[in-house]
Amino acid sequence: MVTQSGKQTSIFRSIDWWTILIYIALLSFGWISVCGASYSYGNTDIFSLDTRSGMQIVWIGTSIVLGFVILMSDDRFYDTFAYIIYGLLLILLFLTIFNTHTIKGSRSWLVLGPLRIQPAEFAKFATSLALAKFMSTYGYNIHQWKHFGATLAIIFLPMVFIILQRETGSALVYLAFFLMFYREGMPGSVLFTGIAAVVYFVVGIRYAEVYLADTPTSIGKFSVLLLIQLFTAGLVWVYGTNKRLAWRIGFYCLGITFVSLLMLKLSFDICYVQLATIVVLVGFMIWEGLSSRIHNYFYIALFTLGSVGFSYGADFILNNMMEPHQRTRINVLLGLEEDLRGAGYNVHQSEIAIGSGGLEGKGFLNGTQTKLKFVPEQDTDFIFCTVGEEEGFLGSAGVLLLFLALILRLIHLSERQPFRFGRVYGYSVLSIFLFHVFINVGMVLGLTPVIGIPLPFFSYGGSSLWGFTILLFIFLRIDASRNFLRS
Repeated sequence: MVTQSGKQTSIFRSIDWWTILIYIALLSFGWISVCGASYSYGNTDIFSLDTRSGMQIVWIGTSIVLGFVILMSDDRFYDTFAYIIYGLLLILLFLTIFNTHTIKGSRSWLVLGPLRIQPAEFAKFATSLALAKFMSTYGYNIHQWKHFGATLAIIFLPMVFIILQRETGSALVYLAFFLMFYREGMPGSVLFTGIAAVVYFVVGIRYAEVYLADTPTSIGKFSVLLLIQLFTAGLVWVYGTNKRLAWRIGFYCLGITFVSLLMLKLSFDICYVQLATIVVLVGFMIWEGLSSRIHNYFYIALFTLGSVGFSYGADFILNNMMEPHQRTRINVLLGLEEDLRGAGYNVHQSEIAIGSGGLEGKGFLNGTQTKLKFVPEQDTDFIFCTVGEEEGFLGSAGVLLLFLALILRLIHLSERQPFRFGRVYGYSVLSIFLFHVFINVGMVLGLTPVIGIPLPFFSYGGSSLWGFTILLFIFLRIDASRNFLRS
């Protein structure tokens, strides 16, 4: 008979203490960064609760207590009540839409006296639990459309509610779950389609108004249509049965493009030739699918048609579906506009702060850009610029290495899970962390659009810190039970 104290001892022995050490290190460096970002000249008490650095200690302390409580809980609770937790968070997200409190144009915060809570931060672990529960049920197959469609619905429901709260950045985080889907068997073509859509959007918009020589041929459209042809040939190579067919498609597409370029003096739009080539290509894929009875050719034809439709719809999406501030941010990122006093101000000042740090940085509390408050949101979304200014390249690299260690550790823990529930949840956790780090650091460096998401364990605030702690420690609790379950 196993006593409760014996079970707790077994759990503590099974806890991955390396991950907890990384967590503590990130919290420590995060607090130092909040001190640097919120410090004002003449303020000598960084521990006062009237300062953000002092309040961050409260959030860190409560997060550690919260993590301890989760480790002491029964791991079966999260499997049993996954759908209930998910449903409760969905209700809370839905109610938040009608919240009368607007903070920086967003209705995503619930104000309870002096406390402000953002339900979207807690919906991440709830969605991860629901996905793990659903994908671990008997008979689940990600290759069946009804199963995959239900899985997508679990993701898109909170996304829609968060978008209705005018919090697009937090909604985009849910796209990170596709990395977990890929690990669980989602065809690589789905992930490739998403990447291709990003490439079409960036290239098509960036060079839409740049023309080839003195012709009406847009370099943006020309490049995208050529990519569609080459991607089609590549998909035939990977998913078709005739490798020579892929080579012939690529050869003919490039040959037709080359001949069209030789006819530039006729001053006509080469894109029409490329569109005609794609029409023939789609027809050929359909014919090949009918003759060989291989369905992959129909999917490739659908990809080609969808790519053309998306490439011509990208301009409509940018100019008619996006908010003006979002459109301006993308134009600034792509170099189409230079708005150093408006949409590009945050990124420009952040780049100055990071560049001024040099190799070793200016030292703790000695950053000039951050002390003079040149960088907006420098203790929340743009806190990484404080790391760059005060700790320099070495400190920034050290922080990124810590995050890399966390991601690698999560991969290791996920792969050793004895049950699919733990593996799916583990990969959901690391996908969310990876997305946050990549996008946040990227937007601070001017490499990704500014969508306003926090840097895990660094950005000031209780909601994000509690949310990331719950997300991580539930997985540590699930992982800690693996040896106990095997014994």
